[in-house]
Amino acid sequence: MPTFSAPDGTRLAYRVTGDGEPLVCLPGGPSDSRYLGDLGGLSAHRRLIALDLRGTGRSAVPEETASYRCDRLVDDVEALRAHLGLSRIDLLAHSGGANLAAQYAARYPEKIRRLALIGPGVRAVGITVTAETRRELALLRKNEPWFPVAFAALEALTEGAGTGSDREAVAPFFCGRWDAAAQRHHAAGRPANGEAVALFAAEGAFDPETTRAALAALEAPVLLVVGEFDLNSPPRTVTRFAELFPDATLVVQPGAGHYPWLDDADRFVATTTAFLDRRGPARPHDPMVTTRAHSGGESGT
Repeated sequence: MPTFSAPDGTRLAYRVTGDGEPLVCLPGGPSDSRYLGDLGGLSAHRRLIALDLRGTGRSAVPEETASYRCDRLVDDVEALRAHLGLSRIDLLAHSGGANLAAQYAARYPEKIRRLALIGPGVRAVGITVTAETRRELALLRKNEPWFPVAFAALEALTEGAGTGSDREAVAPFFCGRWDAAAQRHHAAGRPANGEAVALFAAEGAFDPETTRAALAALEAPVLLVVGEFDLNSPPRTVTRFAELFPDATLVVQPGAGHYPWLDDADRFVATTTAFLDRRGPARPHDPMVTTRAHSGGESGT
């Protein structure tokens, strides 16, 4: 597994899958990037370069634990770009990794060629996912056999009385279908470094006003893909995120949860490759365009 040195000397690793033009991939979690797999077969079209964030996967644990903070990780992404010898990068980020990608794009807009955010986290831009939004989305799954137990756990977490077992019980809400493959993927994707998770969003990690202002001037095109049933990143919330960018395409993938490449790999790969191969701005009649969003939308709270 190839490695490179972060600015503070921490040794970081990344996984390379497939051939073609490079696509730098940032996992959520922070978790071992292997849960991304080949992103449903996207590696047949692009050379996926998936970074193991510091303290996860094969990357070393840093001497300074404060460097787990999201804004500090921006320098690691820039070091990877330089290590790869790329003047600009196509960047894909999933879940919490989108907070890192947003801050990277805000700080280094000239280094971004295209930006794809999959089931994106929104803390970096100051958008709040309300309990009511999650509850309404969860109720769409009321006919699922696992719903009663999962919904009771969600209510407990919403009321602040939930436990670790409740957090596990809501897992089906994050998947378009809760089958054996989804259960294996969920188990394999659990973050192993609790300290990295706890400190990722530590005080000072985010400056939403500054990030939003920078993203409003981003010239690179942006794709946001969200699953119809994604309880972590509800479509309504991701729509607000899309509105922050001057050139954003929002795609809501039917029947998908937080991992759309698992729920319908062909659809996910077709959507993502169409965006990555696009020349010029998207048009409303393009088959991949579900919603076009422009800067100047509502403010996050």
